[in-house]
Amino acid sequence: MAGAGLHRPGAAPSYDPGMTWLVTGGAGYIGGHVVRQLLEGGERVVVLDDLSSGERSRVPAGVPLLRGSTLDRAAVDEALREHRPTGLLHIAARKAVGESVERPLEYYRANLTGLQNVLESCVEHGVRRVLFSSSAAVYGLPDVDPVTESTPCAPLSPYGETKLAGEWLLAAAGRAHGLSTVALRYFNVAGAATPELADLGRSNLVPMVFEALTAGRRPLVFGTDYPTPDGTCVRDYIHVADVASAHLAALRRLAADPPGATSLVLNIGRGEGVSVRRMLEVIGRTTGYDATGQDAPRRPGDAASVVASAELIERELGWRAEYGIEEMIASAWQGWCARHPGARREGSKGS
Repeated sequence: MAGAGLHRPGAAPSYDPGMTWLVTGGAGYIGGHVVRQLLEGGERVVVLDDLSSGERSRVPAGVPLLRGSTLDRAAVDEALREHRPTGLLHIAARKAVGESVERPLEYYRANLTGLQNVLESCVEHGVRRVLFSSSAAVYGLPDVDPVTESTPCAPLSPYGETKLAGEWLLAAAGRAHGLSTVALRYFNVAGAATPELADLGRSNLVPMVFEALTAGRRPLVFGTDYPTPDGTCVRDYIHVADVASAHLAALRRLAADPPGATSLVLNIGRGEGVSVRRMLEVIGRTTGYDATGQDAPRRPGDAASVVASAELIERELGWRAEYGIEEMIASAWQGWCARHPGARREGSKGS
């Protein structure tokens, strides 16, 4: 993590008048998409990111990039004091489920202490609108389909625990200090709005499969005996561009309502389940590779099916997902090929 204070990589020209929003983690995969969406929506944006996993190139030219960690309260205070944002979008977090099991202390510190610092600073500096990036990991192994926001939460990993505890902390701070808050529970995010914003991680299904295929390996399918139509896990995949547009819709709700008037927890999903085997079929057609999976044992903690109900977010924000899995995978493949030129095959959608 970065040390005390902020580092500014270059000057930033001012934007047209509009509300200013501070985005923590705005140089990451999801954060970079959210920043672009906000700019296209006419908002002014400032990014706070320690660049431990984010990339400076994801932040558009002219957007102030303050290099600092949310674990550094002084850095957060300085960002709010200098830029006086209308509100704050807290996206910065550690997010690898498996790693969180191995390093729970790191995850609790990064995800909860970081959020506590952000909320304390918001209260001190009069920032009364906060959007929090949560996760469908809060649900654990739900036994209902689709999963609504009132489905009981029983996270199975320290990562999911930190997101659920983060929602509790957000709501408690909102009640005590008159904050308007929105927590957005992401389901399975994939795709890219532009190739340079593609997911660089290896913990999500789509880049994991790309990595295996381009290395000459068959992708592993963890469990083929689930009570689903083809025996493999079913998930609700959501295009990252849709995730970004949901943030803009939530931000505008926060801006329109009086401070302290809003307290929402909302799923971000398409409301449609897709199996792992179906995803591999689409990946194969898109990339030109044989994406036939290699059967492997179930992983502990994997639910058979987790599909979002997206009714509440449509009712509250007027938001609905626009993109399907073909567009997610094609855009993700273009991003992968941009960074791995040797991966392209003639006829693939990344050519």
